[in-house]
Order: sequence, then structure tokens, then C-alpha cells
Amino acid sequence: MSLDLSDYESGKSYDGDYDADLAALQKRLAHIQVAHIVHRKRAIVLFEGWDAAGKGGIIQRLCAEWDPRNFEVWPIKAPTQDELDHHFLWRFWQKLPASGDIAVFDRSWYGRVLVERVEGFAKDAEWKRGFDEINEFEAQQADSGTTIVKLFIHVSQKQQDKRLANRLDHPWKRWKTGADDYRNREKRPAYLEAMHDMFKRTDTRWAPWTVIDGNDKKAGRIAALTTIAEQLEAHIDMTPPELDPAVEAIARKALGL
Repeated sequence: MSLDLSDYESGKSYDGDYDADLAALQKRLAHIQVAHIVHRKRAIVLFEGWDAAGKGGIIQRLCAEWDPRNFEVWPIKAPTQDELDHHFLWRFWQKLPASGDIAVFDRSWYGRVLVERVEGFAKDAEWKRGFDEINEFEAQQADSGTTIVKLFIHVSQKQQDKRLANRLDHPWKRWKTGADDYRNREKRPAYLEAMHDMFKRTDTRWAPWTVIDGNDKKAGRIAALTTIAEQLEAHIDMTPPELDPAVEAIARKALGL
């Protein structure tokens, strides 16, 4: 399937009851996490997108009702020297979820074919080879029973500029912006080319991409959480676990029921 980011810029306001719909989605996601724990199923939820697109806000709401013992959020930054001394996927192998766990990646291995490509941190041969390496890596995870959900959060240049300006004006948001935001902004055409190549080369049957229109934050959050819930549910039995008769007998005796 061909994905074009210009198709995801309507920014249509959310017309439902946002608070009620968000609460219902978070309850649904809590049940989904329990199903992963009970069935010892692994999942990866991966976020890519522009600076100030709203990835952090979505992740906060995604994990709000989850048991912290069975998920991990990995904010991916520039690799350390130790990580640079290994294959680019090495550091991600260290972060893959155990049975019963969900790993959330705030940026990911797609840095090889995005920022490393555009900024020249990877040689042409390295990022071009990266497409096949990433597809094989994800196929290995899927073949071993891990569900992979990949979201790209998109915003227009106009909306991104508005949010970047807000970070300058808001004293408690200034820490979220830096010079890299503006260097990357100047290279938007090159990033768009890289992103469309990424969709074309890595939108696979076992790990498809979903683009979220993030121009309206509330609509983007609901769309993202709905997508995650639907894709996770499609790969796991959502029947509630049976009550252990032995535990029930002990509990009833102890509680005088």
C-alpha cells in the first residue's frame, strides 16, 4: 500500500466526547495488557513522527492504566559510543519485550533510514541496506509471536511551527526544544522523501504502518489509541481468564463468603 503524508493533514477536530472516549479506550487497553500477561504474549508499539507531533502525549495516555511491571517505554536518543561499536540493531535487541510484556518505542530502529540518512550519520550503502535489515528483524519478532504495531504521527509544517513556537513561550515546555528541531525543520523536504521511501520499503504484511493525522491533538490521540487497541486485540485471545477453583475456595473461606 502506498502512503502519502499529504493525505493526513486535515486536522479535523474531534467531534465526540473526548474524556469519555479516552477513558473507555484506556480501560480497553488495560484489559489488553492483562490478556498479554495471562497468555504470556509479547508486543511492540513503535512511534515515529515529526518533532512536536504529539508522540509523547499519546504514549502518556496509552500507558495511563497499565501495570508498570509489564511494560517499558524506551525513549530512543542518539546512540552511545558503545552502541556505535555494534550493528545498529544491537541496542534494540537489548530492549525487546519478555513474555507477557509490551515494549513502547518513542522513536526506533527507523532512525537508520530517517535521521541517519538525512543527516549523513550513515553511509549510503548502510541506510540502503537498512531497509532489508529492518524487515528481517521485524519478521523475526513476528515469527516468534511478537505483535508489532507501527504508528507514524504526522503534522503539517504550519502546525509544527505553531507547536514549536508554543514551546518557546511556555516556560515549562522550553526543555522540550533545542537547536536540532530547527535544523531538522530546514530539511523537511529531505525528511519527507526519506519517510515516503520508508513507507514504500517497510510497510509489510507482518508489520504494517499506520499514519495518524496529529494536527488536532485530541483526534490524533483517539485515533492512535484505537489503532493500537485494534491491532493488539487482533493477535490475542481476549476471553477473561477463568477463576482458579482452588484460589476461589481459599478466598471464600477466608472472606466468609
